[in-house]
Amino acid sequence: MKKYIFLLLTITFINITAQEVVDKIVAVVDKEIILKSELDFQTAYVAAQQNLNPNDPALKKKILDKMIEDKLLVAQAEIDSIEVTDDEVSMQLENQIKYFIQQYGSQERFEKAYGMPLEKIKRKLRDDTRKNLMAQRMKQKKFGTVEVTRSEVKEFFETFKDSLGQISEKFDISHIFINPKLSGKMKEKAREFAASLIDSIKNGADFAELAKKYSDDPGSAVQGGDLGWVKRGVFYPEFEAAAYQLANGQLSGVIESPVGFHVIQMIERRGESIHVRHILIMVKQDDEADLKAIEKLNEIRDSIIAGAHSFEFYAKKYSDDKESAKYGGRLGVFEAGQLDKSMKDQVYKMKEGEISYPKRLDISRGVYGYHIILLNKRIPAHTPNLKEDYDEIKKIAQYHKETKLFDEWITELKKQIFWEIKL
Repeated sequence: MKKYIFLLLTITFINITAQEVVDKIVAVVDKEIILKSELDFQTAYVAAQQNLNPNDPALKKKILDKMIEDKLLVAQAEIDSIEVTDDEVSMQLENQIKYFIQQYGSQERFEKAYGMPLEKIKRKLRDDTRKNLMAQRMKQKKFGTVEVTRSEVKEFFETFKDSLGQISEKFDISHIFINPKLSGKMKEKAREFAASLIDSIKNGADFAELAKKYSDDPGSAVQGGDLGWVKRGVFYPEFEAAAYQLANGQLSGVIESPVGFHVIQMIERRGESIHVRHILIMVKQDDEADLKAIEKLNEIRDSIIAGAHSFEFYAKKYSDDKESAKYGGRLGVFEAGQLDKSMKDQVYKMKEGEISYPKRLDISRGVYGYHIILLNKRIPAHTPNLKEDYDEIKKIAQYHKETKLFDEWITELKKQIFWEIKL
């Protein structure tokens, strides 16, 4: 669902400026129109993504058909009174805007690329975001409960087995992850520095300049710490609890969150929406804690090899990845393409049952740790069969069934809802 919405919003971004000029209508669906510029931009976008010829008439027809389908979904969603809340629209829009600002490197570059200020971009995208959510919810309502039976999976396999291709090589992996425990000394140093920034601001220093110089949040630092307008549920709970207590212009104390220490200033509040800026000071890497984590993992590895206890035993007892720890450290089965380069390089060199030496694992910016990997099983590339690959074949069969039902439904909608191509 998120990927679907992301693609629609990405294309909508491309279309913003196109709709500002006089344009030709290429299709009408119920109360909606599709402009030639929209079709051209979407065709160019898909062509660029898939390395295709944007002037190919067949590609353009395929894209237009998809755009008409999306409009039909929205029209049917309105008939069925499918609703999405303002909060859902706002959250989806804010998440997408944040992503694109990160991709461009700053809000300024993002605004420059689309030729208008951020608030205008948001206003233009809001209605499209609502329609995208309605369309997806309509599709979910219609097909969300579709399932395939075992006999349907078997029938699908017998029909399409010659065209399914090879099942890629896979790796069954477990790990034990240890997050270095930062020393109190390093945390206190970060806290004290954040407190010193508060003193500087109170003594007349410019908040924005300090944010640009010292904040460890690259997305907002270049904007002087400005985080824009947001509603509840976007920030860490500790951050929000402090921010929503501030009056306009008021400065917070030092606020701790999972990513570090914040200095927050309220710019303006409108009901449940706040416009704040902040300076983030992250706790710096502690070499001593890193060394202890590596030493602990080496001890665990030696104990497993010596037969003291199983990998599963130590994962449940020591791993800081609590989700996989419940299952003895098992992460699951992955194709090579699903692994990051670091892990892929490791498992390719390992034999079944082998345990790696400790290696750094970066989770996100500023969040990392060290882990040892157990290669439970290496599954070679092979021709699919129901015994070994049932779950994967079932997913493909279900997608095939949903696609067939969707196409049949779209055909029915085209009989019930007005649409016309004007090319």
